[in-house]
Order: sequence, then C-alpha cells, then structure tokens
Amino acid sequence: MNQVKGIPYGISDFNRMRNENFYFVDKTMYLPLIEKMPSYLFLIRPRRFGKSLFLSMMRTYYDILQRDNFDKYFGDLWIGAHPTDQRNRFQVLYFDFSKAGSSRFETDLMTSFNDYCNIIINQFAHEYAPFYDPDFKTEVHGIESAKAKLAYIEVKAREKGYPLYLIVDEYDNFTNVILSEYGQKMFHDLTHASGFYREYFKQFKGMFDRIFMMGVSPVTLDDLSSGYNIDWNISVDPRFNAMMGFDETEVCEMFLYYQQSGLLQGDIEFMITEMKPWYDNYCFARMSLDNDRVFNCDMTLYYLRNQIDFHRAPVEMVDKNIRTDYSKLKMLARIDHDNTHEGTRMSTIEEIAAKGEILVDLHTSFPAERVTDIDNFRSLLYYYGLLTMCGTRGDLVRMCIPNHCVREQYFGFLRDYYQRESSIDLHYLNVMLTDLAYDGHWKPFFETIARAYRENSSVRDAMEGERNLQGFLKAYLALASYYLMEPELEMNYGYCDFFLLPDKQRYPDIKHSYILELKYAGRTATDAELETQAEEGRCQLLQYSEDKIARRLAEGTELHRLLLQFRGWDMVKCEEV
Repeated sequence: MNQVKGIPYGISDFNRMRNENFYFVDKTMYLPLIEKMPSYLFLIRPRRFGKSLFLSMMRTYYDILQRDNFDKYFGDLWIGAHPTDQRNRFQVLYFDFSKAGSSRFETDLMTSFNDYCNIIINQFAHEYAPFYDPDFKTEVHGIESAKAKLAYIEVKAREKGYPLYLIVDEYDNFTNVILSEYGQKMFHDLTHASGFYREYFKQFKGMFDRIFMMGVSPVTLDDLSSGYNIDWNISVDPRFNAMMGFDETEVCEMFLYYQQSGLLQGDIEFMITEMKPWYDNYCFARMSLDNDRVFNCDMTLYYLRNQIDFHRAPVEMVDKNIRTDYSKLKMLARIDHDNTHEGTRMSTIEEIAAKGEILVDLHTSFPAERVTDIDNFRSLLYYYGLLTMCGTRGDLVRMCIPNHCVREQYFGFLRDYYQRESSIDLHYLNVMLTDLAYDGHWKPFFETIARAYRENSSVRDAMEGERNLQGFLKAYLALASYYLMEPELEMNYGYCDFFLLPDKQRYPDIKHSYILELKYAGRTATDAELETQAEEGRCQLLQYSEDKIARRLAEGTELHRLLLQFRGWDMVKCEEV
C-alpha cells in the first residue's frame, strides 16, 4: 500500500486525488449507465455533494489526452475492470461557470463571461492542437468572441471527424448570481431572445456529441429551453439517486480504510450512528424512498477529519462553511427583490421549521418569473438541499428537513428574521438554555421567549397561530445544541409538540429532558375555554411521559412535563405537570 494521505476535504480534482493517493469513493460504475442515456444530460444536486469531483473524473475518463493514463487513474476502480468503448475517445471542453465573473451592467457581464470562456477555449486549442492543422491554435486565439471560437472548433472537428464532449459544472451559478443580486429583469435579458447567455447554449446544440451539465437549480435551463431544448433531466431518476453523496456502505468502507491504515481510532458503528442524524437522510427520487439514504459528502469528510485529528467528534457538528449556507434561504426569501410575496414564503419556511415537513408538488423546471409561485418556491427548497423526499401523499411528495444540520440553517435564518423586529440578547438566552439543560431552571427561558413573541408585533400579526408559534419557539430553542428536537414525535398514540431529547453522545452530563405541550387559543377565548384546553394538555403530557420510548430516550435525566398556553400573543400558563 502507498502512503495513506489525509482527508480529501475540499479537493475536487480527480487527477490530483489519484496522483497524491487520496482515498476516492468509487462512483465509476455509473459511467456505463450514463452512456446508455440520451446524449445530452442534466443533473441537479445541492451544494457539497461531490458534483465537481464526479465531473472531473468523467473528464479524465473520456479525454483522449488521458488515453495512456487509463490504468494509472482507473486501474483499481470498478471501471478499470469494466471499461466501455467510449473511454478516452473525446476531445473534452470543460467549463465551470462559477468561475465566470459577474458585474452590475449587462455589457460588463457579457465581457466578463466572454473573457472566462475565451481562457477555457484557448486552453482547449492549446491542448488539442496536435490533432489539427498547424494554424489551428493561432486561429482560435485570434478570434475575439468565445461563441465564434466554438463555431470555428465545431467546423474543424467535423472536418477531421473528432467527437467532442462538453462538460459544464455549475451551469447555473452565473445566472443564479444575477437572479439573486440583480433581479428578474436582468436575468430575463440574459436568457431570452438575443441574450448572450442564451446564444452560447444555442451554439452547444449540435456541436457536441455528448453533453453533461450539473447545477443546483432548474430555473436557468427552463429559461434557456427555447434555445437549448435537447437536454434530458435525470435529476429524479432513481438509477442516479446515490450517484452524488455517500451511501452508508460507502461511508463504512471509507472509515474502515482509514482505520486499517492506522489513522482512525474508535468504533466505526458508533461514529455512523452519531453522524446519521446530522448529515444523512437525503433522497432524490420517489422510487428510491425505500432505499438507503445519502450522506452529505463535505460534512462526512468534516467529521472524519476531526476523528482522525482529535480522535473525537467535532465540537460543532455543523461546519462553519455549512452554517453560512442559510444565506440560500435569505436569497430565496427575497428572490423577487420586493416584499410582494415575502409573507407567503416566510409562512412556508415557518411551517417547515415548525412541522419538519411539507407537501410539495415537485416541479422539475420552471421559468424565473414563476419562481415565487408557492409550488416552485417549495421545489427550490428541495433542489437547494433544504428539503428532501421522505414519502408521498397521492401525487404530492412529502418533503422533510433532511437532518439536524439543515434544521439549524432554518432556525438560524428564522432567528435573524425575528431579531430584526425585537432583538433578544442571545448570549443571555444561551445562558438560560444552559441552566435549563444542566440545572432544570426552565421557567426564565420560556418567559423570555414569551415576552419576545408578544413584543415582535410584525411577526406576531403574521404568525398568529399555533404552527407559527412553534416555529418561533423552536428557532430560539435551537440556539444551543444540547437537545435534538424531534418534530411531533409519536408517543402513546399521540404526537407531542416538543420532545427535547438530550444529545447524550455529545453532552453526556446533561441532567434534564423535557416534553412540551404547546396550546394556542384565539384572543377572544374565555377563561373557561382556556382551562378546558389546559386540562387536555395536562392529560396529554401524562400520556406522553408514560411512553416506553420516551422514557428510554430520557434515561439518566429528570424528565419534565411542561404546559405552555397562549391566548393570542400572550402566554397565560407556563407550568410543570
């Protein structure tokens, strides 16, 4: 065995991984399946799922320039024993549109995009010059327009009979930045009629023998469809469900590799159990709902790196780079750059945070001007990895928050939203949460949250109702990670509103756990009606606390049964049963 390298965290260059002997999760068995599909393919997956590395691997496999390196790069992989007749057959043009610049004005956008494409195409001409006439490279470099360069290469490749393969990573990044930062008008100008971005995609059609594009959103492709209408969307095809990300078997094999090489210590089964609630549970096809779920690649490697370096789980289970990803929610919440639909979108986000799931009529494509339609907005949350498939109800897909990592993004976003109107001192709130977990002093925390809810008038007016009150409360409970909040956990034939399950694997010395029953009544409710409702809540708490699973999960802690009752925006009861 060659010297084992560290964790390939953040490395997306396949050749570098193989040259430097990093561990590589073998996904090459998907290549023959891709070849059996139509020639022009398109796949959407969230960020941090290994898309760039997979495309880099494809580039090496199909590139004719790597023909003599096949055994070096693929000899010990699945495809090395099962090569296809398409291997190392193509001249490959590889774009990463996340590297194309953006600026405020359309003329500058066109210039920066053209400059990036020129660099890539000139490099193509340099690398493949030996296949063409002596003046090929000079001619390509002399053409100013990247689109014209492509047209020239198409003519020359056809003259020689050379097949061309186009691979595009982050196909939608350039336009998504425009949509989120500058709005729909500029986006429309780029992708419709004679918009320059659309013109590039028109050139792609017919020029390349095969095309494979990846991104995170279907919006751009829909708007380009009149100019580029030959793609085959495989994003929800069950055959490709686990092509991106790691399934549990792949995670176990990777951890075992590092353990056998002497770098990883400890019980792998325990590590997988610890990781699953945080990084697992992604599903990308209705027909794969009964299959193993998929782990987020980056977060898995983040955890593994901490285990190797420090022989323990990360202190913060969510990588700081992932924590900032809730900016995606900010972008989606204000994607039309006005407040016209903000209330509807915020209601959707609050519902998801409160219930942990939502029904979605999943749309595989839609134009930018319809992005704020409620089903399209919900679909975008799925494509960005903020929801995942967890079941069906008729023709609708039941989407849920995939894991605690994503749940923290929702709660972090909602806290920022609530803090805009009525700011709570989060430091002291964190201290109260610590007292709640370790000393059982729960009342100060809930009284503080109740005051904030009452004072937050803009939120209060839009949120009045039990579901959105749940979202408000959960957002602040999630400020500290002492507890794993299971949404509406079934207990003794009922569903409790909150079960604050101690994260004993990370905080073994927590002394207190909680079952909360939240009761909400309208502002006109009478005292008698409130008491009837409160008594119902007390009975439910007693019923839930006798549940065998609840007692097992709370083992080693004192289990508190709390009733919180609101009349409108006023808390009228905060008691232990």
